[in-house]
Amino acid sequence: MVSSENHDPQVCEVFRQAIELIGRRWTGAIVSVMLKGATRFCEIRDAIPGISDRLMSERLKELENNGVVVREVIDSRPPQVSYRLTEKGEALGPVLDSVSVWAAEW
Repeated sequence: MVSSENHDPQVCEVFRQAIELIGRRWTGAIVSVMLKGATRFCEIRDAIPGISDRLMSERLKELENNGVVVREVIDSRPPQVSYRLTEKGEALGPVLDSVSVWAAEW
């Protein structure tokens, strides 16, 4: 956590990793859309104007590798893929809400 009372000029490695994960282009938008209920690739993509399939796929894989998103394959013809936020991903809700408030103010 960043605090004005902490005079150590070193950036905490855990903080750096977290802020770089959620600060990557499109990642915040993807998580935000998923927090609102989107689970299918096309639902997420359609809710984010300008994102390419390739980049969205890349970001979803990064989020999956970091335990923020789970990819679920439904065995059907054709197979269906959906994504859901993990508990870790759901915990980003208040963080993104705070960023939204800050963005609107500034």
